Order: sequence, then C-alpha cells, then structure tokens
Amino acid sequence: MTNQHLNIAGYKFVVLPDRDALRQPLKQQCDELGLKGTILLSFEGINIFIAGPEENINVFRTSLLGDERFADIEFKESYSEHQPFNRMNVRLKNEIISVGLPNFNRIEPDDGRIRPQELHERLLNDDDLVLFDTRNTYETRLGTFQNAIELDLDTFRSFPEAIAKLDDEYKDKEIVMFCTGGVRCEKASVIMKDAGFTNIKQLEGGILGYFEQVGGDYWDGECFVFDKRVALLPNLTETGTTICFACREPLTPKEQLHPAYVPGESCSYCIDRHQSQTIH
Repeated sequence: MTNQHLNIAGYKFVVLPDRDALRQPLKQQCDELGLKGTILLSFEGINIFIAGPEENINVFRTSLLGDERFADIEFKESYSEHQPFNRMNVRLKNEIISVGLPNFNRIEPDDGRIRPQELHERLLNDDDLVLFDTRNTYETRLGTFQNAIELDLDTFRSFPEAIAKLDDEYKDKEIVMFCTGGVRCEKASVIMKDAGFTNIKQLEGGILGYFEQVGGDYWDGECFVFDKRVALLPNLTETGTTICFACREPLTPKEQLHPAYVPGESCSYCIDRHQSQTIH
C-alpha cells in the first residue's frame, strides 16, 4: 500500500482550556508531514479527519497520543488511491459538532454504548431494538441500516426539534443511534435523555467502525463521507457517487445520468432553482 493514502478519523470530548495554543503546532506538524484534512478544536474537545502517506500519519498519531488527554482516541482507518482532501485546516470552533450545546463535557458510561459486534449479534437475533439514524437527509438517502428510523434532518441543528416530534411510544424502547463516526451521537444521546428517552445507546465508532469490524450485514447502500471520496461501500472502497457543484447534493452514478445533471451547473435536486434564477 505504499502508493495509497491512509485516512484516519477520530474525536474526543475533553476540556481543552489551551484550545487556541494547540492550533499552530498541529497545523505546522501536519504541513511538515504533508498531511491534509481538517482538525477541529473546541474548548469541549477535538475532531480529526486527515489523510496522507501511512508512515507520516503514524508519526502524527504517535505524537498526538503522547498528549495524555488524547491517548485513548480510537481512529477509524481506510485507504484511498488519492489524497481525498484539498488542503490542511486546523479550525477553532465553539463545538466540534454543531448543535447548539457548546462546552459539552458529559461522558456517558459504557452501558450507553454498543460495540459493532454486539449490535450485529442483536440484529442476527432479531432483538427488540430501534435503530435511529442521526445523519442528514442527503446522507441517509445514499444508505442506512435496514429498518432504521430517519429523522429528515437538513442539518444536525434540527435534531432537538425532530426528537420533540417523535411519538411517546419510543420513550421507553431500547434505541441504538448511529452516525458516520460516532461524534454526533455523543450529543444526540444527551438531547434524547434530556427529552425523556430512557434507554439510549450509541454505536461505538459509528457506521465506519461497523464496516471495519463487521462489514455490510444489515446495511443497504453506501455511506456518505465528508471528503472527495464522497461515499464508501461497506468494504471501505470508494463508489462512483459524486457531488453536485451547485447544491452540494451527492449524486449516485444513476443520478448522474439524469438530463438535469450538468457538471458544475445543476442536477435533479437543484434544476428548478437554477432555471428560476436564469429566468430572473
């Protein structure tokens, strides 16, 4: 795999009073190692998704884990033939995942999580649990777990409102939430418990962790990722899905055949808006 790029993604909620001071050293190290991607720094924690030559990624990871605050970060890994990011950004944010709950510092106990292998066994046994997809609609339409409940979210900030509209019958059911890598579920679990849901678990490592450890059982479709690869199959290889330059919607190979798709201009999701702007 010498010509491939190693992609890693990981996060941790931990109080970082030195948030601002961490920015430049991380940016400098990544630049020196030829890594690209994004690191989000907040007073509530860190969120990392970067890619580069495997040897250089490992140098970065060893250095990062030398800080005891980050020593237990578990990274999801995948490989790509090309660099999936355009540049290296280290950004200061109020939240490492935006939902309007800054300074988040609530660590859920182990019984608030479910490992991929355990979820797989529960699904094999047809156990009585409810799968909740906490991702946005442009992600869920590409793929999700079989029989999962989708919340029709335009952005994650809409999650509290969507939860408030759920039927009370879910309040005492066993609910397993999932997202791409797990970070959204950290805050989603708090929102749901505060809303009166009594039996909430989150999929440890998210969808990508499930793919890595279990594969594609009980999953239909692809998984959207936030880089130039756009979407991955359960074997963590890229698909032919691309992004509409005009509206940022992901487009499957079939959708790219639609007459409304003009690369750089429009697709079936935004053609009406494009035509309206042209008329005016």
